[in-house]
Amino acid sequence: MFTGRRNVLLLAFSQALMLSVIVLSVTLGAVLGSMLAPDRSLATLPIAMLVVGTAIASLPAAFLMRHHGRRAGFMIGIALGLSGSLLCALALQQRSFGLFVAGHLLLGAYQGFANYYRFAAVEATDPEHAGRAISWVVAGGVVAAFVGPQLAAWGRDWMAGASFVGSYLAQAALCVMALALMAQVRFGPGTIAQTGAARPLRQILRQSALRVSILGSAVAYAVMIMVMTATPLAMLGCGLGSNDVTPVIQWHVVGMFAPSFFTGSLIKRFGALPMMQTGFVLLLGHVAVTLLGSEFLHFLSGLLLLGVGWNFAFVSGTTLLTQTYRPAEQLKVQAVNEFVIFGLVALSTLSAGWLYQRFGWIALNLAVVPLLALALLSTSVMGRRIHLLEKPV
Repeated sequence: MFTGRRNVLLLAFSQALMLSVIVLSVTLGAVLGSMLAPDRSLATLPIAMLVVGTAIASLPAAFLMRHHGRRAGFMIGIALGLSGSLLCALALQQRSFGLFVAGHLLLGAYQGFANYYRFAAVEATDPEHAGRAISWVVAGGVVAAFVGPQLAAWGRDWMAGASFVGSYLAQAALCVMALALMAQVRFGPGTIAQTGAARPLRQILRQSALRVSILGSAVAYAVMIMVMTATPLAMLGCGLGSNDVTPVIQWHVVGMFAPSFFTGSLIKRFGALPMMQTGFVLLLGHVAVTLLGSEFLHFLSGLLLLGVGWNFAFVSGTTLLTQTYRPAEQLKVQAVNEFVIFGLVALSTLSAGWLYQRFGWIALNLAVVPLLALALLSTSVMGRRIHLLEKPV
């Protein structure tokens, strides 16, 4: 077993708690948003603000962790998640759409800080096992597939006359558990070591491998979140019940994270780039299933493919990214990666509600095809030069 096993496991459990919070918000955000919003086209705005919060937090999170260490940054992120959960509960009590949106912005900031868990796991192990460490942390989301949607459903009637307030209070309890768990992680010194010489960012960004990793991860995440955000609305619009939404989201999240138990081994055997391309093909497979119909099984199987495709592309992209920077450059490159990914994800989420309301479910899915085609083409062209690159020392 690779070194740093304890830290990697604790980070995986921390990831599971964070993603349970996020999955609960995604499960309820659009549906409750449609009830609270003054205009139904704004129904997905809470989810969009969750993603915007993730993008906004990515740069200050890197700055804080560079100067004050991983633990301080992660604790601040969890505190933001706790605040966001309580604000959402208050918003539902007061039926305030503005407070509900603001709460999701804070929840997104929690994710923005927590997205560095996978990089912290890499720092806890040796380079040979980086892909496996990332996979273990990402695999923590398997727990979220069941905890998030179930808490959303169970908490609906916990408080009389205030539907789903209990769900967000349960979400706050998950954040408290995350604070206790993060206190057990053994990080290094208070600041992250910046050993060796750092190259200018412009020079780092010239690497084909770096551009491939950022582009592939960004496209996979943007496509996945756009479709997932609109799925509850599409299912209700097709005449399916709210009870049908929960299993579809659950199995989608299982598809996102369960493959992580073996994605690292597949990357080690076949390489990061071929695994990214496999992910893009599976994401296109979701579009094909969508075109076949809009029954429950179409949503279930399509969202499962969407999850697995995201996993292959995102884990592979992150693994490739870790091979492109020196120790002194890690936070700078990671911050750029997170900002680009979640900037594109924010744009795709903001457009999801509008696309669905204006053009419908089929058109929304067809809209992602050019992005996936671009990612496949770009990774194929730039990937020819990757074998000429060596990892910086």
